[in-house]
Amino acid sequence: MSTLTPEELEERLGDPADDANPYGFAAAVARDERDEFPEALHAELVAAGFHLNYLPKSWGGTLESFDRSLTLVRSAARRDVNVMPATMFSIIAATCLQLHGSAAQQRRAAEILCAGGAVAFALTEAGHGSELLANEVRLTDGVLTGEKWMVGLGLRCDAVYVVARTGERGPGAFTAVLLETAGVPAGLLERVPAPRTDGMRGIDLATLRFHGTPVPSGALVGRAGEALEAAVKAQQAVRLMSMAGSLGVADSAVRIALDFAATRRTGRTTLAASPHPRRELAVGAAALLAADAVALSAARGVHVVPESFSVWALAAKHVVAEATDDLIRRCGTVLATRSVLRERAPGAGLFQKLRRDSAVIRVIDASTLANLRSYAGQLPTLTEGAGRPDPAALEAVFTLDAGLPEYDPARLDMFARGADPVLAGLPDAAAEAAGALGAAGPPVRRLTEAVAGLGELTRAAREPGADPNALVDAAERYAWLHAAACCLHLWSANRDRSLYGTEPGSTGWLGAVLGYLLARADGTDPRRHGELLTPALDAVLELRDSHRLFTALPVRLAPPTGPATPRGA
Repeated sequence: MSTLTPEELEERLGDPADDANPYGFAAAVARDERDEFPEALHAELVAAGFHLNYLPKSWGGTLESFDRSLTLVRSAARRDVNVMPATMFSIIAATCLQLHGSAAQQRRAAEILCAGGAVAFALTEAGHGSELLANEVRLTDGVLTGEKWMVGLGLRCDAVYVVARTGERGPGAFTAVLLETAGVPAGLLERVPAPRTDGMRGIDLATLRFHGTPVPSGALVGRAGEALEAAVKAQQAVRLMSMAGSLGVADSAVRIALDFAATRRTGRTTLAASPHPRRELAVGAAALLAADAVALSAARGVHVVPESFSVWALAAKHVVAEATDDLIRRCGTVLATRSVLRERAPGAGLFQKLRRDSAVIRVIDASTLANLRSYAGQLPTLTEGAGRPDPAALEAVFTLDAGLPEYDPARLDMFARGADPVLAGLPDAAAEAAGALGAAGPPVRRLTEAVAGLGELTRAAREPGADPNALVDAAERYAWLHAAACCLHLWSANRDRSLYGTEPGSTGWLGAVLGYLLARADGTDPRRHGELLTPALDAVLELRDSHRLFTALPVRLAPPTGPATPRGA
């Protein structure tokens, strides 16, 4: 099957604002009200080959690069983010099997997934959450006992990758098995719905109870004791697709708010032209473009420097999820009462679903605190040494028409080794671009100064008597600054091409995203940089008017079936 493009997907699924479209907003809201799995949308996407976009070609998949997959998934998720769990929850089990599964196990997983089936991933337990070393599900003498919860596609999966305890202490105490559910004797594997979620309603989450479940010979994955390491590495790839979900939600939220603000009048003008709503929309637009640039950089970076992704993926996930949460709040301010209506509201009442869905995406692969804590201990290595930039690697990551090496999950690592390549290359990028930055010059100078101070910040956080939250706080600041540096590299490497629909080399969008990200790093309200953020709103309005996706290299969307919404600003 040929690679599905976002434009082809848009044409196939049609205008989501059309209330009669079975793949549109109204249909998503109706499913949400019923806690219903997106069966029809799932079937349509499988028929289109969407479910193959994260699988390697050696498995029969169509993965070319994660940046292309990111845009494709985002196009689907802007209609209903529930389509991601429906079609892509198997990504983590598939990645684990790529890392340490046998050839036979990989072939079997490929058969299941290419046919539209599911391989679930069973890691977490209700009693322990992110404290994975405390997990209790046990594999003893070829028999599984215990209970896993929040297992994606657990009710309908054809096979499940289970991480079970085989030792007593430490990360080496866990081993994985690949268990085909059809072969389990009746009554020995119980599958029940997990507790219902507030957002992403109707997705298949299950509790799996192993009642002395026999594990066949040949089901052991890799070597005993290596399952937890494989799972942690695989989650780095999962976070890339998690970001696609956030961006899909963000795209629809901003589009709904812009359409409403353009037509809603207040006094003699529209909301879009009124100072306070316009400022809120500018903050939301800057947050959206920042999230897009950060996710795009990470999706390309995993091909070039996957050994950095024990930090890069986590930092990017934090920024994208938090920026999306922020822009939804800003859009909600503009929509006011209509942001909480479940019917007869802009976007067929979708906005309240977007808000709840975004909250689930923030925590679906790790809580915010667990996410920050998981890389906080690596900050000294990343920030306190003298890093040497690799110009070739940076050019490959950030030049959007540059070819990428094939994704190799075997190069993922548990710990980043050496300086952050993005931050290490920042001084050279800033110096090279200094004469062309215009209004973005002051934010770039602030960024370089802030990055230079990260080493002292992490050293102070480890001093005796330091605030126990200091290192986690430093991890959060690091994430926002890393994101800002990605934006500068992205602009610098593509000055000869249009980004976000602006003129080649335009610094307006760059200044806006830097203003937003630096404010978040400092813990201040981005509205204080209102004028700096305005070009982001201008760019987003132009993309909306031309029916294109809000991304660096805009994608043509399905043509609207209703009357055009006036710009109004």
